[in-house]
Amino acid sequence: MVKDNLIYEQNISILINNIKKKKELRHVNDNFVREYLLVYLQQNIKLRDFFFGKLNVKSAHYEKIVKEVRAKLRRMYGLFRVEEEVKKREGLFKEWTDTNAKRRGVILKEILGTHSSTKERLPFYQKLYQRIFTITGKPKSILDLACGINPFSCEYMYLNNVKYYAYDLNEGEIKLLNNYFNLKHKENKNFIGKAEAFDLLHWEKLAVLEQADVCFLFKIVDVLDAGKGHKISELVISNVPTKFVAVSFATKTMSGKEMNAPERKWMDWMCKRLGFSYKVLKFENEIFYVIKK
Repeated sequence: MVKDNLIYEQNISILINNIKKKKELRHVNDNFVREYLLVYLQQNIKLRDFFFGKLNVKSAHYEKIVKEVRAKLRRMYGLFRVEEEVKKREGLFKEWTDTNAKRRGVILKEILGTHSSTKERLPFYQKLYQRIFTITGKPKSILDLACGINPFSCEYMYLNNVKYYAYDLNEGEIKLLNNYFNLKHKENKNFIGKAEAFDLLHWEKLAVLEQADVCFLFKIVDVLDAGKGHKISELVISNVPTKFVAVSFATKTMSGKEMNAPERKWMDWMCKRLGFSYKVLKFENEIFYVIKK
């Protein structure tokens, strides 16, 4: 039995490494890949038995598992990262650390321009935060969930005294954000930032996160729901340890066409049912619901 379990774990490790060979999945935390792999095997019991013997990496079973788990990870976390953009971002950050304040502003825009969502917000980032903070008050602590590289935009918040807690699944981006936060703290001791891994689908673990004034959930709710109702997003919004939650949605399709109904009526129904108030902020490519719980 012990031998069987050892073989099983060895085979699982081999499969995780193979799944992560795709560039866009390279920086995903091993534990998250393992978790979704085990869920997949629980749902496909016949394939699970395949792991208790000698692993045939050329078999149809093996290829099916790798393909389908990769697809699930991509769908859940939007992990279509472009390797050239990641390298460009890292190079820009190194340049940002070695230059003067005036040049930093230009480089910051270039860093934010390496991701589609943050690039789209560049024309209105400053106005966005002004309008959010008019509703929430100037925060002294922020939770940014499924953050991507959005924390780099804290330069547009003009907050000198703040604790910024950022959470994502991409280990490369988490490392880059922590380097950024550490540099900002050296220059301003009143700025404290921390980036860590967190899987929003485990909404029950939100209770262990730091209490904060406001939470950002930018363009992630549709991914969480995955067209299966809004139960997960409602649980996340309800359980984040903040008084205010700023939730955003795209107002254009992937092809760039305007959506016929960019407003999310279910957000209105949810807030009324739960006794939450909210205000809507509209921008060219994105709509924001600032919720007070």
